[in-house]
Amino acid sequence: MGNDGYAGTAPALGRGYDADAADTVAFLARAAETVRALPAKAARDTAQQAAVERAHTAARRARGRFLDLHAETLYAELTDGRAAFLRLGDLAQQASELLPGLVPTKEELEEERVRPQRDKEGREIDQGILFSRLLRSAGTGRHLVEAMRRPTPEALAALPGFRATGGADLGIVTVRRDGAVGEVTVHNTRFLNAEDDLLVAALEVAVDLVLLDDDIRVGVMRGGEMTHPRYAGRRVFSAGINLTRLHQGEISLLDFFLARELGYINKIYRGLSRPDDGESWLPEPVEKPWIGAVDTFAIGGGAQILLVFDRVIAADDAYFTLPALREGIIPGLANLRMPRAAGARTARRSIFADRRVDAATPEGRLLCDETVPAARLDDAIAAAAAELANPAVVGNRRILHAHEEPEDTFRGYLASYAVEQCKRLYSSDLVDNLERTWIARNR
Repeated sequence: MGNDGYAGTAPALGRGYDADAADTVAFLARAAETVRALPAKAARDTAQQAAVERAHTAARRARGRFLDLHAETLYAELTDGRAAFLRLGDLAQQASELLPGLVPTKEELEEERVRPQRDKEGREIDQGILFSRLLRSAGTGRHLVEAMRRPTPEALAALPGFRATGGADLGIVTVRRDGAVGEVTVHNTRFLNAEDDLLVAALEVAVDLVLLDDDIRVGVMRGGEMTHPRYAGRRVFSAGINLTRLHQGEISLLDFFLARELGYINKIYRGLSRPDDGESWLPEPVEKPWIGAVDTFAIGGGAQILLVFDRVIAADDAYFTLPALREGIIPGLANLRMPRAAGARTARRSIFADRRVDAATPEGRLLCDETVPAARLDDAIAAAAAELANPAVVGNRRILHAHEEPEDTFRGYLASYAVEQCKRLYSSDLVDNLERTWIARNR
């Protein structure tokens, strides 16, 4: 037995990038062969599963050691010396081709995606190891954060039509320009506006369009009217993460958990990055103030988003909750941002005990700026938008955010989050929670 607990000896690194890469790739291939020689997870017995876990542990230790030494060199190779600004998925795919076994291939991820969460091998953990190391390094992390703040290709393609018509229908999200206001409305009615990979992608395109349209001064995000019998005809902001999709294995680390924080939420908070065109003496991101409007409730991820808006307006019977710990996951950046907004004790009660916070209470006013009767919400949004359209708001929010949450603080949090969320996604308690929830819903 090797020193990592299975038939293979971990490489002794330190001979330079090329030699260490070759030795690590060879070691990872042997670990992968151990896994391939055994049945799929759903068919393994206890001894076989233990053997697979030993192989995974050895391989993940090897990946971590290699990246601790060579993350910056690897990133430079993947991005042509940081000349290319690649999104998460493109980086991961290129890394899988450059150093086989470092992260899963596209085919391996597609094979995993068709399995329910309980039967997955957990290959996304290897992606978490890669991106935690890339984000941990100041040089590579800052470049990656900037790359994820560039406009999406989908938004750039839709922009001419949006500028011409003032509207874009992205399926489960619509965007409409009304005067100087860009309204983003979520219509994932089947799931009470719960978020999944598809909704995260659509929201990023929508946020990009609002930020790219020169005629828009203020963005607004609001939930659309529901068809669910309990909330028929009422607007719902968000029911959090889509637990049905998570149970089915269709919520991904990159396209949901990381792309969500590095993509549309960070763009709302910090704006779009853009290349230096050489014309401005001070190149700046494209930023606009944002309003969040909560008609009924903001649960989980919905409550997390409220923490980045410049103004939050809620109906006086609305409420907020953060049930992530009960579900078994980490609530995005709420652990970083909620203590700042509502205080440490309120944050702990919300995160650790799923404490409901009613918008109209003193505690609720720490998470929203104004509560009004539901019938007056439209008027309150319009009044807030008129205030925030003041040109001086953008400069003030920029300097506020730079010192309220420095980008290196954000980056460092995400470096830890990339690994910790992976561990949670493939933990036995999360799978058990999902199974109980799924059974209860079927009943």
